[in-house]
Amino acid sequence: MSAPLPNAFPLNPDAPTARRSAWSLRFELLRVWPPFGWLVLMWPTLAALWLGAGGWPGWHLLAVFVLGSLLMHGAGCCINDVADCGFDRCVKRTIARPLASGQMSARDALATGAAATLVSLGLALTMNWLVVAWSVPALFMAVFYPYSKRFFSMPQAVLGAAFGLGIPMAYAATRGSVPLEALWLYLGKIALTIGYDTEYAMVDRDDDLKIGMKTSAITLGRFDVAGVIGFFCLYWLIWLAVLAPRVPNAVPLYVGFAVAAAQIVWHWMQIRGRTRAGCFRAFCQSHWMSAAVFAGLALAYL
Repeated sequence: MSAPLPNAFPLNPDAPTARRSAWSLRFELLRVWPPFGWLVLMWPTLAALWLGAGGWPGWHLLAVFVLGSLLMHGAGCCINDVADCGFDRCVKRTIARPLASGQMSARDALATGAAATLVSLGLALTMNWLVVAWSVPALFMAVFYPYSKRFFSMPQAVLGAAFGLGIPMAYAATRGSVPLEALWLYLGKIALTIGYDTEYAMVDRDDDLKIGMKTSAITLGRFDVAGVIGFFCLYWLIWLAVLAPRVPNAVPLYVGFAVAAAQIVWHWMQIRGRTRAGCFRAFCQSHWMSAAVFAGLALAYL
Protein backbone atom coordinates (compact mmCIF):
# COMPACT_ATOMS: atom_id res chain seq x y z
CA MET A 1 0.00 0.00 0.00
CA SER A 2 1.47 3.34 -0.97
CA ALA A 3 1.02 6.35 1.26
CA PRO A 4 -1.31 9.05 -0.06
CA LEU A 5 0.05 12.53 -0.44
CA PRO A 6 -0.14 14.59 2.75
CA ASN A 7 -2.43 17.19 1.19
CA ALA A 8 -4.99 14.45 0.55
CA PHE A 9 -5.86 14.43 4.25
CA PRO A 10 -8.57 16.78 5.54
CA LEU A 11 -8.12 18.54 8.85
CA ASN A 12 -9.32 16.16 11.54
CA PRO A 13 -12.57 17.56 12.98
CA ASP A 14 -11.66 16.17 16.41
CA ALA A 15 -8.42 18.18 16.59
CA PRO A 16 -8.36 20.72 19.47
CA THR A 17 -9.44 24.22 18.47
CA ALA A 18 -8.18 26.20 21.49
CA ARG A 19 -5.84 28.90 20.27
CA ARG A 20 -2.33 29.11 21.69
CA SER A 21 0.18 31.93 21.56
CA ALA A 22 2.74 32.05 18.75
CA TRP A 23 5.64 31.44 21.13
CA SER A 24 3.82 28.57 22.80
CA LEU A 25 3.34 26.97 19.38
CA ARG A 26 7.01 27.46 18.50
CA PHE A 27 8.21 25.87 21.73
CA GLU A 28 5.83 22.98 21.16
CA LEU A 29 7.03 22.61 17.57
CA LEU A 30 10.67 22.53 18.75
CA ARG A 31 9.74 19.95 21.46
CA VAL A 32 11.53 22.03 24.11
CA TRP A 33 9.23 20.63 26.77
CA PRO A 34 8.81 17.87 27.78
CA PRO A 35 12.55 17.45 27.23
CA PHE A 36 12.83 13.66 26.77
CA GLY A 37 13.19 13.96 22.98
CA TRP A 38 16.34 16.08 23.02
CA LEU A 39 17.74 14.57 26.23
CA VAL A 40 18.05 11.16 24.59
CA LEU A 41 20.15 12.91 21.94
CA MET A 42 22.15 14.95 24.46
CA TRP A 43 23.33 12.29 26.95
CA PRO A 44 25.30 10.14 24.46
CA THR A 45 26.75 13.31 22.93
CA LEU A 46 27.96 14.53 26.32
CA ALA A 47 29.40 11.09 27.06
CA ALA A 48 31.40 11.31 23.82
CA LEU A 49 32.47 14.84 24.79
CA TRP A 50 33.78 13.62 28.17
CA LEU A 51 35.53 10.65 26.61
CA GLY A 52 37.08 12.75 23.87
CA ALA A 53 38.30 15.35 26.34
CA GLY A 54 39.43 12.78 28.90
CA GLY A 55 37.19 14.36 31.52
CA TRP A 56 35.70 17.81 32.05
CA PRO A 57 35.54 19.50 28.59
CA GLY A 58 35.12 23.07 29.81
CA TRP A 59 32.09 25.35 29.97
CA HIS A 60 32.28 26.47 26.35
CA LEU A 61 32.06 22.99 24.83
CA LEU A 62 29.47 21.89 27.39
CA ALA A 63 27.21 24.84 26.57
CA VAL A 64 27.66 24.38 22.81
CA PHE A 65 26.74 20.71 22.82
CA VAL A 66 23.82 21.05 25.24
CA LEU A 67 22.31 23.89 23.22
CA GLY A 68 23.23 22.19 19.96
CA SER A 69 21.41 19.02 21.00
CA LEU A 70 18.29 20.97 21.89
CA LEU A 71 18.33 23.11 18.75
CA MET A 72 19.15 20.41 16.20
CA HIS A 73 16.54 18.10 17.69
CA GLY A 74 14.07 20.96 17.46
CA ALA A 75 15.02 21.77 13.88
CA GLY A 76 14.57 18.12 12.94
CA CYS A 77 11.12 18.13 14.56
CA CYS A 78 10.14 21.21 12.54
CA ILE A 79 11.13 19.51 9.29
CA ASN A 80 9.39 16.30 10.36
CA ASP A 81 6.14 18.08 11.23
CA VAL A 82 6.05 19.96 7.92
CA ALA A 83 6.69 16.76 5.96
CA ASP A 84 4.18 14.73 7.98
CA CYS A 85 1.51 17.38 8.54
CA GLY A 86 -1.13 15.55 6.53
CA PHE A 87 -0.32 12.23 8.14
CA ASP A 88 -0.38 13.74 11.64
CA ARG A 89 -4.01 14.74 11.10
CA CYS A 90 -4.91 11.06 10.85
CA VAL A 91 -2.96 9.82 13.89
CA LYS A 92 -4.63 9.95 17.32
CA ARG A 93 -1.49 11.03 19.16
CA THR A 94 -0.47 13.84 16.78
CA ILE A 95 -3.69 15.62 15.78
CA ALA A 96 -3.04 18.41 18.30
CA ARG A 97 0.41 19.34 16.93
CA PRO A 98 0.69 22.98 15.79
CA LEU A 99 0.61 22.25 12.06
CA ALA A 100 -1.82 19.33 12.17
CA SER A 101 -4.31 21.36 14.22
CA GLY A 102 -4.09 24.24 11.75
CA GLN A 103 -2.75 26.76 14.28
CA MET A 104 0.61 27.25 12.56
CA SER A 105 1.49 27.51 8.89
CA ALA A 106 4.18 25.50 7.16
CA ARG A 107 6.01 28.75 6.43
CA ASP A 108 6.18 29.66 10.13
CA ALA A 109 7.31 26.14 11.00
CA LEU A 110 10.08 26.19 8.41
CA ALA A 111 11.18 29.64 9.60
CA THR A 112 11.35 28.33 13.16
CA GLY A 113 13.40 25.33 12.05
CA ALA A 114 15.69 27.54 9.95
CA ALA A 115 16.30 29.84 12.92
CA ALA A 116 17.21 26.89 15.14
CA THR A 117 19.54 25.56 12.42
CA LEU A 118 21.27 28.91 11.97
CA VAL A 119 21.87 29.28 15.71
CA SER A 120 23.29 25.73 15.75
CA LEU A 121 25.58 26.61 12.85
CA GLY A 122 26.72 29.70 14.75
CA LEU A 123 27.59 27.49 17.71
CA ALA A 124 29.55 25.11 15.45
CA LEU A 125 31.51 28.05 14.03
CA THR A 126 32.90 28.75 17.51
CA MET A 127 34.82 25.46 17.22
CA ASN A 128 37.08 24.00 14.54
CA TRP A 129 36.43 23.35 10.85
CA LEU A 130 36.02 19.59 11.36
CA VAL A 131 33.01 20.15 13.62
CA VAL A 132 31.45 22.36 10.95
CA ALA A 133 32.14 19.69 8.32
CA TRP A 134 30.38 17.02 10.39
CA SER A 135 27.38 19.30 10.90
CA VAL A 136 26.60 19.17 7.17
CA PRO A 137 25.63 15.46 7.02
CA ALA A 138 23.78 15.92 10.33
CA LEU A 139 21.54 18.53 8.71
CA PHE A 140 21.12 16.47 5.53
CA MET A 141 20.09 13.37 7.48
CA ALA A 142 17.61 15.37 9.60
CA VAL A 143 15.95 16.64 6.41
CA PHE A 144 15.98 13.19 4.81
CA TYR A 145 14.51 11.29 7.76
CA PRO A 146 10.80 12.28 7.42
CA TYR A 147 10.77 11.26 3.77
CA SER A 148 12.51 7.94 4.45
CA LYS A 149 9.29 6.82 6.18
CA ARG A 150 7.63 6.72 2.76
CA PHE A 151 9.86 3.98 1.34
CA PHE A 152 12.40 2.64 3.88
CA SER A 153 11.30 -0.18 6.18
CA MET A 154 13.52 0.94 9.08
CA PRO A 155 13.40 4.75 9.08
CA GLN A 156 14.41 4.69 12.75
CA ALA A 157 17.92 3.78 11.56
CA VAL A 158 17.98 6.99 9.51
CA LEU A 159 16.88 8.94 12.58
CA GLY A 160 19.67 7.32 14.58
CA ALA A 161 22.21 8.19 11.89
CA ALA A 162 21.05 11.81 12.02
CA PHE A 163 20.84 12.31 15.77
CA GLY A 164 23.98 10.29 16.52
CA LEU A 165 26.28 12.63 14.59
CA GLY A 166 26.81 14.69 17.72
CA ILE A 167 29.21 11.92 18.80
CA PRO A 168 31.83 12.37 16.03
CA MET A 169 31.30 16.12 16.35
CA ALA A 170 32.20 15.91 20.06
CA TYR A 171 35.42 14.07 19.22
CA ALA A 172 36.18 16.57 16.46
CA ALA A 173 35.76 19.41 18.96
CA THR A 174 37.96 17.88 21.65
CA ARG A 175 40.64 16.05 19.63
CA GLY A 176 40.51 17.56 16.17
CA SER A 177 39.95 14.06 14.76
CA VAL A 178 37.37 11.28 14.74
CA PRO A 179 38.97 7.98 15.86
CA LEU A 180 37.52 4.51 15.41
CA GLU A 181 36.11 4.47 18.94
CA ALA A 182 33.86 7.41 18.03
CA LEU A 183 32.43 5.46 15.10
CA TRP A 184 31.72 2.47 17.36
CA LEU A 185 29.91 4.76 19.79
CA TYR A 186 28.02 6.22 16.83
CA LEU A 187 26.93 2.73 15.80
CA GLY A 188 25.76 2.05 19.35
CA LYS A 189 23.78 5.29 19.36
CA ILE A 190 22.02 4.21 16.16
CA ALA A 191 21.02 0.96 17.88
CA LEU A 192 19.75 2.91 20.91
CA THR A 193 17.67 5.18 18.66
CA ILE A 194 16.14 2.27 16.78
CA GLY A 195 15.18 0.77 20.13
CA TYR A 196 13.46 3.76 21.70
CA ASP A 197 11.89 5.04 18.48
CA THR A 198 10.46 1.59 17.78
CA GLU A 199 8.67 1.93 21.13
CA TYR A 200 7.33 5.25 19.81
CA ALA A 201 6.26 3.60 16.56
CA MET A 202 4.46 0.83 18.49
CA VAL A 203 2.14 3.50 19.89
CA ASP A 204 1.01 4.53 16.39
CA ARG A 205 1.19 1.19 14.60
CA ASP A 206 -2.53 0.85 13.82
CA ASP A 207 -2.71 4.40 12.43
CA ASP A 208 0.52 3.99 10.46
CA LEU A 209 -0.80 0.81 8.84
CA LYS A 210 -3.91 2.67 7.68
CA ILE A 211 -2.02 5.57 6.09
CA GLY A 212 0.81 3.47 4.63
CA MET A 213 3.64 4.83 6.77
CA LYS A 214 6.67 2.55 7.16
CA THR A 215 8.16 2.04 10.63
CA SER A 216 10.38 -0.44 12.41
CA ALA A 217 7.42 -1.51 14.57
CA ILE A 218 5.55 -2.61 11.46
CA THR A 219 8.63 -4.20 9.89
CA LEU A 220 9.51 -6.20 13.03
CA GLY A 221 5.90 -7.34 13.44
CA ARG A 222 5.52 -9.89 16.25
CA PHE A 223 9.25 -9.59 16.97
CA ASP A 224 8.91 -5.92 17.91
CA VAL A 225 9.43 -6.38 21.66
CA ALA A 226 12.43 -8.68 21.10
CA GLY A 227 13.79 -6.20 18.56
CA VAL A 228 13.57 -3.25 20.96
CA ILE A 229 15.33 -5.14 23.74
CA GLY A 230 17.90 -6.50 21.30
CA PHE A 231 18.80 -3.03 20.04
CA PHE A 232 19.03 -1.71 23.61
CA CYS A 233 21.36 -4.59 24.50
CA LEU A 234 23.48 -3.92 21.41
CA TYR A 235 23.88 -0.29 22.49
CA TRP A 236 24.74 -1.41 26.03
CA LEU A 237 27.39 -3.91 24.88
CA ILE A 238 29.07 -1.61 22.35
CA TRP A 239 29.29 1.30 24.75
CA LEU A 240 30.57 -0.84 27.61
CA ALA A 241 33.25 -2.38 25.38
CA VAL A 242 34.42 1.07 24.23
CA LEU A 243 34.22 2.92 27.55
CA ALA A 244 35.46 0.38 30.11
CA PRO A 245 39.12 0.22 28.95
CA ARG A 246 39.37 4.00 28.63
CA VAL A 247 38.32 5.38 32.00
CA PRO A 248 40.59 5.86 35.04
CA ASN A 249 38.07 4.49 37.56
CA ALA A 250 35.75 1.82 36.19
CA VAL A 251 33.66 1.31 39.35
CA PRO A 252 31.26 4.27 38.80
CA LEU A 253 31.06 3.34 35.13
CA TYR A 254 29.99 -0.21 35.95
CA VAL A 255 27.38 1.15 38.35
CA GLY A 256 26.04 3.36 35.57
CA PHE A 257 25.85 0.42 33.18
CA ALA A 258 24.13 -1.69 35.86
CA VAL A 259 21.46 1.00 36.20
CA ALA A 260 21.13 1.08 32.41
CA ALA A 261 20.70 -2.71 32.37
CA ALA A 262 17.93 -2.40 34.96
CA GLN A 263 16.32 0.19 32.69
CA ILE A 264 16.33 -2.31 29.81
CA VAL A 265 14.45 -4.79 32.00
CA TRP A 266 11.99 -2.04 32.96
CA HIS A 267 11.44 -1.24 29.27
CA TRP A 268 10.64 -4.88 28.57
CA MET A 269 8.06 -4.85 31.36
CA GLN A 270 6.43 -1.74 29.89
CA ILE A 271 6.23 -2.83 26.26
CA ARG A 272 5.64 -6.59 26.49
CA GLY A 273 1.86 -6.02 26.53
CA ARG A 274 2.12 -3.72 23.48
CA THR A 275 -0.34 -1.23 24.98
CA ARG A 276 -0.27 2.37 23.79
CA ALA A 277 0.18 3.66 27.33
CA GLY A 278 3.00 1.26 28.16
CA CYS A 279 4.92 1.84 24.95
CA PHE A 280 4.58 5.61 25.18
CA ARG A 281 5.65 5.56 28.84
CA ALA A 282 8.72 3.55 27.90
CA PHE A 283 9.61 5.95 25.10
CA CYS A 284 9.25 9.00 27.34
CA GLN A 285 11.60 7.50 29.93
CA SER A 286 14.17 6.11 27.46
CA HIS A 287 16.65 8.94 28.03
CA TRP A 288 17.40 7.65 31.55
CA MET A 289 19.31 4.72 30.07
CA SER A 290 21.94 6.88 28.40
CA ALA A 291 21.79 9.34 31.32
CA ALA A 292 22.90 6.54 33.64
CA VAL A 293 25.81 5.67 31.33
CA PHE A 294 26.86 9.32 31.13
CA ALA A 295 26.66 9.76 34.90
CA GLY A 296 28.85 6.71 35.44
CA LEU A 297 31.37 7.98 32.90
CA ALA A 298 31.48 11.50 34.34
CA LEU A 299 31.97 10.16 37.88
CA ALA A 300 34.73 7.86 36.64
CA TYR A 301 36.74 10.93 35.61
CA LEU A 302 36.41 12.75 38.94
